[in-house]
Amino acid sequence: MLPSIIIEADYEAMSRVAAEHVLRYVRRKPDSVICVATGASPVGVYAELAKHREALAQVRILKLDEWGGLAADDPATCDVYIRKHILEPWGLAADRSVGFLSTVPDPAAECRRVQQLIRELGGIDICVLGMGADGHIGLNYPAESLPAKAHVTDASTLRHAMLDAARGVVTHGLTLGMTDVLHARHIVLVVSGGGKAQALARLVSGEISTQFPASLLWLHPEVTCVADQAAAAALSGLAGDTRHVRRQ
Repeated sequence: MLPSIIIEADYEAMSRVAAEHVLRYVRRKPDSVICVATGASPVGVYAELAKHREALAQVRILKLDEWGGLAADDPATCDVYIRKHILEPWGLAADRSVGFLSTVPDPAAECRRVQQLIRELGGIDICVLGMGADGHIGLNYPAESLPAKAHVTDASTLRHAMLDAARGVVTHGLTLGMTDVLHARHIVLVVSGGGKAQALARLVSGEISTQFPASLLWLHPEVTCVADQAAAAALSGLAGDTRHVRRQ
Protein backbone atom coordinates (compact mmCIF):
# COMPACT_ATOMS: atom_id res chain seq x y z
CA MET A 1 0.00 0.00 0.00
CA LEU A 2 1.33 3.44 -0.91
CA PRO A 3 1.73 5.83 2.02
CA SER A 4 -0.51 8.87 2.00
CA ILE A 5 1.58 11.97 1.26
CA ILE A 6 -0.12 15.28 1.98
CA ILE A 7 1.46 18.56 0.89
CA GLU A 8 0.46 21.60 2.93
CA ALA A 9 1.13 25.27 2.21
CA ASP A 10 3.58 25.92 5.03
CA TYR A 11 5.11 24.57 8.24
CA GLU A 12 2.18 25.69 10.40
CA ALA A 13 -0.41 23.97 8.21
CA MET A 14 1.76 20.85 7.97
CA SER A 15 2.06 20.73 11.77
CA ARG A 16 -1.68 21.17 12.27
CA VAL A 17 -2.62 18.39 9.84
CA ALA A 18 -0.04 15.99 11.27
CA ALA A 19 -1.34 16.70 14.78
CA GLU A 20 -4.90 15.98 13.62
CA HIS A 21 -3.79 12.53 12.45
CA VAL A 22 -2.23 11.80 15.84
CA LEU A 23 -5.32 13.04 17.68
CA ARG A 24 -7.62 10.94 15.54
CA TYR A 25 -5.82 7.82 16.70
CA VAL A 26 -5.54 8.92 20.35
CA ARG A 27 -9.26 9.61 20.56
CA ARG A 28 -9.86 6.00 19.54
CA LYS A 29 -7.26 4.75 22.03
CA PRO A 30 -6.71 7.32 24.81
CA ASP A 31 -3.88 5.36 26.45
CA SER A 32 -1.83 5.23 23.25
CA VAL A 33 1.91 4.72 23.37
CA ILE A 34 3.40 7.49 21.24
CA CYS A 35 6.99 7.09 20.05
CA VAL A 36 8.45 10.55 19.43
CA ALA A 37 11.32 11.86 17.35
CA THR A 38 13.24 14.99 18.28
CA GLY A 39 14.54 17.76 16.03
CA ALA A 40 13.02 20.79 14.33
CA SER A 41 10.48 19.12 12.02
CA PRO A 42 8.04 17.77 14.65
CA VAL A 43 8.21 20.71 17.09
CA GLY A 44 5.17 22.33 15.49
CA VAL A 45 3.24 19.07 15.69
CA TYR A 46 3.89 18.83 19.43
CA ALA A 47 2.86 22.47 19.89
CA GLU A 48 -0.41 21.84 18.03
CA LEU A 49 -1.09 18.77 20.16
CA ALA A 50 -0.58 20.86 23.31
CA LYS A 51 -3.79 22.67 22.39
CA HIS A 52 -5.63 19.39 23.04
CA ARG A 53 -3.91 18.32 26.25
CA GLU A 54 -7.15 16.96 27.74
CA ALA A 55 -7.18 14.30 25.00
CA LEU A 56 -3.58 13.37 25.80
CA ALA A 57 -3.87 12.86 29.55
CA GLN A 58 -3.52 9.06 29.35
CA VAL A 59 -0.84 8.67 26.69
CA ARG A 60 2.63 7.26 27.28
CA ILE A 61 5.65 8.77 25.55
CA LEU A 62 8.49 6.60 24.25
CA LYS A 63 11.77 8.13 23.09
CA LEU A 64 12.88 7.10 19.61
CA ASP A 65 16.55 7.59 20.45
CA GLU A 66 19.04 9.21 22.80
CA TRP A 67 22.66 10.38 22.92
CA GLY A 68 24.86 8.22 25.12
CA GLY A 69 27.32 9.77 27.53
CA LEU A 70 25.43 13.00 28.23
CA ALA A 71 24.06 13.82 31.65
CA ALA A 72 20.27 13.43 31.77
CA ASP A 73 19.83 17.18 32.26
CA ASP A 74 22.16 18.18 29.41
CA PRO A 75 20.24 20.52 27.04
CA ALA A 76 21.37 18.41 24.07
CA THR A 77 19.62 15.24 25.29
CA CYS A 78 16.41 14.00 23.77
CA ASP A 79 15.15 13.74 27.35
CA VAL A 80 15.35 17.51 27.85
CA TYR A 81 13.78 18.11 24.43
CA ILE A 82 10.85 15.87 25.35
CA ARG A 83 10.33 17.62 28.67
CA LYS A 84 10.39 21.04 26.97
CA HIS A 85 8.28 20.31 23.89
CA ILE A 86 6.00 17.47 25.03
CA LEU A 87 5.67 16.69 28.73
CA GLU A 88 5.35 20.23 30.07
CA PRO A 89 3.15 21.64 27.26
CA TRP A 90 0.91 18.56 27.30
CA GLY A 91 0.62 18.59 31.09
CA LEU A 92 2.14 15.13 31.53
CA ALA A 93 4.11 13.97 34.54
CA ALA A 94 7.72 12.92 34.01
CA ASP A 95 6.85 9.26 34.60
CA ARG A 96 4.65 9.27 31.48
CA SER A 97 7.85 9.29 29.39
CA VAL A 98 10.07 6.23 29.08
CA GLY A 99 12.95 5.11 26.93
CA PHE A 100 16.71 5.03 26.66
CA LEU A 101 18.78 6.48 29.48
CA SER A 102 21.78 8.52 28.37
CA THR A 103 24.10 7.42 31.20
CA VAL A 104 24.24 3.66 31.63
CA PRO A 105 27.31 1.42 32.09
CA ASP A 106 26.11 -1.14 29.54
CA PRO A 107 24.44 0.43 26.46
CA ALA A 108 23.68 -2.95 24.89
CA ALA A 109 21.83 -4.01 28.06
CA GLU A 110 19.95 -0.71 27.93
CA CYS A 111 18.76 -1.57 24.42
CA ARG A 112 17.51 -4.92 25.68
CA ARG A 113 15.72 -3.15 28.54
CA VAL A 114 13.94 -0.81 26.12
CA GLN A 115 12.98 -3.76 23.93
CA GLN A 116 11.38 -5.43 26.94
CA LEU A 117 9.72 -2.16 27.88
CA ILE A 118 8.03 -1.95 24.49
CA ARG A 119 6.65 -5.45 25.00
CA GLU A 120 5.35 -4.53 28.45
CA LEU A 121 3.65 -1.44 27.04
CA GLY A 122 1.85 -3.60 24.49
CA GLY A 123 3.75 -2.20 21.52
CA ILE A 124 3.87 1.24 19.92
CA ASP A 125 0.59 2.75 18.78
CA ILE A 126 1.85 5.83 16.95
CA CYS A 127 5.30 6.91 15.76
CA VAL A 128 5.82 10.61 15.08
CA LEU A 129 8.90 10.79 12.88
CA GLY A 130 11.10 13.25 11.06
CA MET A 131 13.40 12.32 8.19
CA GLY A 132 17.02 13.32 7.65
CA ALA A 133 18.21 14.74 4.33
CA ASP A 134 19.95 11.39 3.80
CA GLY A 135 16.77 9.49 4.71
CA HIS A 136 17.80 8.53 8.23
CA ILE A 137 15.08 7.68 10.73
CA GLY A 138 16.11 8.01 14.36
CA LEU A 139 19.77 6.99 14.40
CA ASN A 140 19.28 4.49 11.58
CA TYR A 141 21.62 5.87 8.94
CA PRO A 142 22.17 4.72 5.33
CA ALA A 143 24.11 1.45 5.26
CA GLU A 144 24.40 -1.86 3.45
CA SER A 145 22.29 -3.37 6.24
CA LEU A 146 20.47 -2.07 9.31
CA PRO A 147 20.00 -3.63 12.76
CA ALA A 148 16.37 -4.68 13.15
CA LYS A 149 15.89 -3.85 16.82
CA ALA A 150 17.05 -1.30 19.39
CA HIS A 151 20.80 -0.93 19.11
CA VAL A 152 23.90 1.10 19.93
CA THR A 153 25.41 3.31 17.24
CA ASP A 154 28.98 4.56 17.07
CA ALA A 155 29.43 8.27 17.84
CA SER A 156 31.34 8.78 14.57
CA THR A 157 28.18 7.98 12.56
CA LEU A 158 25.86 10.41 14.35
CA ARG A 159 24.55 13.37 12.35
CA HIS A 160 22.00 15.70 13.94
CA ALA A 161 21.75 19.44 14.57
CA MET A 162 20.89 18.81 18.24
CA LEU A 163 24.25 17.11 18.64
CA ASP A 164 26.48 19.96 17.46
CA ALA A 165 27.00 21.51 20.90
CA ALA A 166 27.80 18.14 22.47
CA ARG A 167 30.29 16.66 20.01
CA GLY A 168 33.27 15.15 21.78
CA VAL A 169 31.12 14.38 24.82
CA VAL A 170 28.69 11.94 23.23
CA THR A 171 30.19 8.44 23.24
CA HIS A 172 27.46 6.60 21.32
CA GLY A 173 23.84 6.71 20.29
CA LEU A 174 20.92 4.49 21.31
CA THR A 175 18.03 4.06 18.93
CA LEU A 176 15.06 1.92 18.07
CA GLY A 177 15.60 -0.16 14.96
CA MET A 178 13.55 0.04 11.80
CA THR A 179 11.66 -3.13 12.73
CA ASP A 180 10.58 -1.46 15.97
CA VAL A 181 9.33 1.52 13.96
CA LEU A 182 7.55 -0.66 11.41
CA HIS A 183 5.76 -2.55 14.18
CA ALA A 184 4.04 0.69 15.27
CA ARG A 185 0.33 0.60 14.48
CA HIS A 186 0.40 3.99 12.78
CA ILE A 187 3.21 6.24 11.56
CA VAL A 188 3.08 10.00 11.01
CA LEU A 189 6.11 11.35 9.14
CA VAL A 190 6.66 15.10 8.92
CA VAL A 191 9.03 16.59 6.34
CA SER A 192 9.71 20.31 6.21
CA GLY A 193 12.03 22.77 4.49
CA GLY A 194 13.86 23.01 1.21
CA GLY A 195 16.76 21.03 2.62
CA LYS A 196 14.53 17.94 2.60
CA ALA A 197 13.21 18.42 -0.96
CA GLN A 198 15.47 15.85 -2.62
CA ALA A 199 14.87 13.40 0.22
CA LEU A 200 11.10 13.68 -0.14
CA ALA A 201 11.37 13.21 -3.91
CA ARG A 202 13.41 10.07 -3.32
CA LEU A 203 10.84 8.80 -0.83
CA VAL A 204 7.98 9.45 -3.25
CA SER A 205 9.83 7.56 -6.01
CA GLY A 206 8.97 4.33 -4.19
CA GLU A 207 12.40 2.70 -4.36
CA ILE A 208 13.19 0.72 -1.19
CA SER A 209 16.76 0.51 0.09
CA THR A 210 18.63 0.42 3.40
CA GLN A 211 20.78 3.13 1.81
CA PHE A 212 17.72 5.35 2.34
CA PRO A 213 16.14 4.11 5.59
CA ALA A 214 12.97 6.20 5.28
CA SER A 215 12.08 4.20 2.18
CA LEU A 216 11.43 1.18 4.44
CA LEU A 217 8.30 3.01 5.59
CA TRP A 218 6.79 1.91 2.28
CA LEU A 219 6.53 -1.54 3.87
CA HIS A 220 4.10 -0.28 6.53
CA PRO A 221 0.33 -0.49 5.89
CA GLU A 222 -0.60 2.75 7.67
CA VAL A 223 1.79 5.65 7.06
CA THR A 224 0.81 9.29 6.67
CA CYS A 225 3.49 11.69 5.46
CA VAL A 226 2.74 15.41 5.79
CA ALA A 227 5.13 17.89 4.15
CA ASP A 228 5.23 21.61 3.49
CA GLN A 229 5.55 23.21 0.07
CA ALA A 230 9.25 23.90 0.55
CA ALA A 231 9.95 20.19 1.06
CA ALA A 232 7.78 19.36 -1.96
CA ALA A 233 9.73 21.62 -4.32
CA ALA A 234 11.34 18.73 -6.19
CA LEU A 235 8.11 16.77 -6.73
CA SER A 236 6.91 18.61 -9.85
CA GLY A 237 7.48 16.52 -12.94
CA LEU A 238 8.50 13.49 -10.91
CA ALA A 239 8.18 10.32 -12.97
CA GLY A 240 6.12 7.39 -11.77
CA ASP A 241 2.85 6.90 -9.92
CA THR A 242 2.23 9.95 -7.70
CA ARG A 243 -1.50 9.47 -7.18
CA HIS A 244 -0.86 9.07 -3.47
CA VAL A 245 0.50 12.64 -3.29
CA ARG A 246 -2.21 15.12 -2.38
CA ARG A 247 -1.67 18.88 -2.39
CA GLN A 248 -3.93 20.86 -0.07
